[in-house]
Amino acid sequence: MDYDVIIIGGGMSGLAAGIRLAYYDKKVCILEKHYRIGGLNSFYVRDGHKFDVGLHAMTNYVPRSIKSTPLPKLLRQLRLKHEDFDLCQQRMSMIRFPDRTLRFNNNLDFFVQEVVDNFPTQADNFQKLIKTIFEYNALSLDTRPISAFEVVGSIISDPLLIDMIFCPLMFYGNANEDDMEFGQFVIMFQSIFNEGFARPWTGVRQILDVLVNKYKGNGGELRLNSGVKHITVKNEKAGLILLENGEELTADNIISSAGYVETMRLLSDYNSKIFKYESGQLSFIEYIMILDREPAEIGYDKTITFFNHSDRFKYRKASDLVDVSSGVICCPNNFQYKDPLPEALIRVTNIANFDLWNELEQEEYKAQKAFWLDTTLEEVVKFMPDFRSSIRYTDIFTPKTIHRFTGHINGAVYGSPNKIKTGRTHLKNLFICGTDQGFLGIVGAMLSGISMANLHILMKG
Repeated sequence: MDYDVIIIGGGMSGLAAGIRLAYYDKKVCILEKHYRIGGLNSFYVRDGHKFDVGLHAMTNYVPRSIKSTPLPKLLRQLRLKHEDFDLCQQRMSMIRFPDRTLRFNNNLDFFVQEVVDNFPTQADNFQKLIKTIFEYNALSLDTRPISAFEVVGSIISDPLLIDMIFCPLMFYGNANEDDMEFGQFVIMFQSIFNEGFARPWTGVRQILDVLVNKYKGNGGELRLNSGVKHITVKNEKAGLILLENGEELTADNIISSAGYVETMRLLSDYNSKIFKYESGQLSFIEYIMILDREPAEIGYDKTITFFNHSDRFKYRKASDLVDVSSGVICCPNNFQYKDPLPEALIRVTNIANFDLWNELEQEEYKAQKAFWLDTTLEEVVKFMPDFRSSIRYTDIFTPKTIHRFTGHINGAVYGSPNKIKTGRTHLKNLFICGTDQGFLGIVGAMLSGISMANLHILMKG
């Protein structure tokens, strides 16, 4: 079979790219290696319980009246309506450190006042940082990478405030250890503090169903259980695509959302001795717990809590199986829904170590999951009411799970620390979108797919 464009990966970026191309009558096929679409933002059912993967909250939320931010831009590009995603805003979230708490909602002025109240000597500095953020063009594909810690540290003089600002931004979209590229910092600051959190009542399924229906409705082909085994390279172009089932496909252009390093390893000209691109190291463990009562009934009404209990916030690969010194507590029930969710949920996320999890045998693997659940909850209940007696079901996924279902090397959720903003590779007709292109989060992933489809396919006719 021959196509105008083949897209590798059926996640948010791949689906968005596919929709955009299908609108312009391109013969496009999305290849997804698993039986379900979504990639890092998917869903599953276990023992009758429905769980989301990846989605704590969708960032970049703005009301229908606002037109110039990322969410309305992608809706226009995909020809969708604001209500198609059925987004419900958060109630209130917070950043909790041992001696300080900063609350935030979907109103930047509220967060600014929280900073002023808790760090009065930094009030002018924080306003200067916000001005710097708003003036910076983070979406430029040609901007030279600079250190976010250097930029922010030159403006904010209190290290505690710096750590508290970085904590949610890093957990929600940073592939670098101990620092962050300033463009990524700006994107995440805008998406979390200036725009905000929201979630569909039915979770990530709502978004995926809308995207798949729009894609197929415009003639796009979606193949599940269709992993790519090999891509031949000839005359500086990607040629024949060999699937794991032995089928052979060709396309004028290929867009891959599988990750840059992961895509390069599929090529016939791949040479590990020459290719030195860095793989991501940051992966996570997540505990999803079903409770027998609403979290608000036990005194927890926050949507998301980013916590840290050490002297300084450290964001790096865990030295043990799990790093419990910091993490994220998410309560899907605490968004502003019209109706309550069918079940009460608490989700806890910590940084973990793929290498250590990957070497465990099955019985030890199960034992360590149980051990780290107990260990993690001991820390979590320091930041919220003790809900452990209300837990009636738990599921856990580790970096090993992430690697198995995404193919990401090291189970790296945010991919490589080196982003390919232009999406270009050394081949004339092979392009990267998604995590390793550099637009992060659900909205960012979709915009990445749209941008790469526009830039490399549609603008070239």
